[in-house]
Amino acid sequence: MNIPRLVIAAPSSGSGKTTVATGLMTAFAGRGLAVSPHKVGPDYIDPGYHTLATGRPGRNLDAYMCGPDRVAPLFAHGARGCDLAVVEGVMGLYDGASGQGELASTAQVAKLLRAPVVLVVDASSQSRSVAALVHGFASWDPQVRLGGVILNKVGSQRHEALLRDALEESGLPVLGVLHRAEQVAVPSRHLGLVPVAERRGDAVGAVAAMREQVVAGCDLEALMALARSAPPLPGEVWDAAGEIGGCGGPVELSAPTGRPVVAVASGAAFTFSYAEHTELLTAAGAEVVPFDPLRDEALPEGTRGLVIGGGFPEVYAGELSANAALRGAVAGLAESGAPVSAECAGLLYLARSLDGLPMCGVLDAEARMSKRLTLGYREAVAVSDSVLAAPGTRVRGHEFHRTVLEPGAGADPAWGMHQPERRVEGYVQRGVHASYLHTHWAAAPGMARRFVERCRG
Repeated sequence: MNIPRLVIAAPSSGSGKTTVATGLMTAFAGRGLAVSPHKVGPDYIDPGYHTLATGRPGRNLDAYMCGPDRVAPLFAHGARGCDLAVVEGVMGLYDGASGQGELASTAQVAKLLRAPVVLVVDASSQSRSVAALVHGFASWDPQVRLGGVILNKVGSQRHEALLRDALEESGLPVLGVLHRAEQVAVPSRHLGLVPVAERRGDAVGAVAAMREQVVAGCDLEALMALARSAPPLPGEVWDAAGEIGGCGGPVELSAPTGRPVVAVASGAAFTFSYAEHTELLTAAGAEVVPFDPLRDEALPEGTRGLVIGGGFPEVYAGELSANAALRGAVAGLAESGAPVSAECAGLLYLARSLDGLPMCGVLDAEARMSKRLTLGYREAVAVSDSVLAAPGTRVRGHEFHRTVLEPGAGADPAWGMHQPERRVEGYVQRGVHASYLHTHWAAAPGMARRFVERCRG
C-alpha cells in the first residue's frame, strides 16, 4: 500500500498538535482529497474532531492495546482508498507507556508506519533556543525521520524572523508558522477536550478556524510533498471479517435466527467508541443499531444485546435519570440474561445511582464524582466466565475516569488487574459484563464473536 502520510508530533502535550493535525485534515479535505484521520494512543475525543474535519471515521493506533504488529494493518484498513493520511501523535514525540521504553509512543508508531514526522513547536517563550530543541528531537532516534517543523503560538513578525533564523542552522525546513489565535481554542474539562457531540455548532466553527489558520500559515504543497515521500507500506490490511473468521471458523449470516440486533449507546453522553468495534460486531453477524439514552425512551426494536461504551454520564446524569422508561428497558434486558457489555460510562449507567441520581439499578453499586483522575494503561485477565471472555483470557486496556464506584467489584469480578497494582474490578452477573476498563476489540476479536454468539442464544 502506498498512501501519502504524515505524523504530527510535538515535544510535549499542549504544543498544538490537535490544532495543526485537524487543520491540515480539513484543509486538504477542502481541496477535494480523501483524507484518512488517525490518532496515536487510546484517546477518544480528538478523533471526533478528526471525523468532523474529514467526514471519515477517526481511528486510533495504539501499540500497547493492539500490539505493534497490528498498527500498520489497522492504519492500512482506515486509509484504504484515500489520497492522504494524517496521524496526530500523543503527548511528546518519545513519550509512551510508562516504564516501557518507546512502546505506544508517537515515535514508535511513526517508525511502524515508515512515515515522516512534522514537529509542532510551541514557540511562545523562546527564540534561538528553538534550534537546540529541534536538533535534540531530530537526533535522538535516527530511525525517526523528522521532515520539518511547524512553529505555533508565534507572537509577532519579529518573533517569527528570529525563529526562522535560528532554525536555518538545524537543516530542517519550517513548513508553517501559526500565530496566536484565540478562536481556535477548544474548551476542556475534567477529562480533556469537550467532545464534538456535545458542542456540534461550536465544534464546526472551531474546525473551520483551524483550517483558516493552517491554510494561511502552512506550506500545504511542501507538506503534501513530504507526505508523498513516505515509502510503500508492506504487509497485510486489517479486515474485520478475516479477524472474526480467524477466531472460530466462518460466521453463518443466514442462520434461522437472522442477524441479532445489538443496540449501541451513542449521543452526547456516550461518545467513546472505536470504529473497529462496530465493524467486528457486524462481521460477527450482528445488526448494529445506535440509540441515544438521552433521547430514546425505548431500546431499538428486537434488541438482543446491548453495548454501552464510555463517555460523560456524570455531565448528563440528570437527563439520563429523567429517562425512566429507557432505564427500565435496560434493566429489563439485563434481568432477562441478554448480553450486555458496559465500559466505564456504561458501568456507571448500570449502577443504582450516579451522584445521588437514580440510574438503571442493574448493579448493586453507587457511583460518584471524585477529585482523583484515574488514568493509564492496564494489563488484565478475565476472572469470571462472561459474554466477552472465558476465565484466563488476557487483555490490555486503559482506564480514564474521575469517578468512583462503590463497591468496585461484584461477587464475580470482570477483571483481575496486574498493574499498576493487583486488584479485581468490575461485575459479571447473568449476561452483564461491566467494568471501568476500556478495551480495543481489534486486539481480541474473539470478544466480539463471543458476544454476538451469545446474542443468538
